[in-house]
Amino acid sequence: MLRHDQRLADMADGNDVSESTVRRRRDELITLLAAQAPRLDRALKKVVKRGGEIALIDGTLIRTQRRTGEADRRNYSGKHRNHGLHFPALTDERGRLIWISAARSGRTHDIAAARHDHVVAHLRAAGLGALADLGFRGLDNDVLDPVIVTGCMVSRTHKLTPGQKDAHQVLATERAPVEHGFAHLKNWRVFIKLRTDPARATHLLRALLVLTNLKVNR
Repeated sequence: MLRHDQRLADMADGNDVSESTVRRRRDELITLLAAQAPRLDRALKKVVKRGGEIALIDGTLIRTQRRTGEADRRNYSGKHRNHGLHFPALTDERGRLIWISAARSGRTHDIAAARHDHVVAHLRAAGLGALADLGFRGLDNDVLDPVIVTGCMVSRTHKLTPGQKDAHQVLATERAPVEHGFAHLKNWRVFIKLRTDPARATHLLRALLVLTNLKVNR
């Protein structure tokens, strides 16, 4: 159902049951799976237990159907130029997904979402650092002992030095596995364009995290 994003009406017809029955059973399954998704603090402790020293953080957008009315404006992402729901996620150094945030409106900034989830405090408590892109620059204001490492901003008046360019290249290489984690998640066709109620998107995301890890780690 979730892998191929089959429509409820088609599944109901094929199994000779009502569409409401299929919807109820789908929602029950998603709720049960989502309950198994790890909390952020526990996910980071597992990384430490496996000998990890850093995590990788990034944010992405789930496209949703455009809805009428002013209430949908907050779901429009100027960055992606699309309507959707935003969420940050963490992977380990190998790109294995370890945690997914709650889904928020598409216009939510990466930093705002990470601050809401107290990502920096959890990383510091676990003794881990995190590599991130420029979207998270400014998240960690501790210049003496930062846990979030990002690149340097480039502008017309501020050019990168050769050393900064080398550092950017190293950072990009080290961050590459985070894209593999998102790629595994996006293999679920239901993720391509969300047709379910956005209010249930967080449960769906966390259910997909559990299923993805079962598939990748087996």
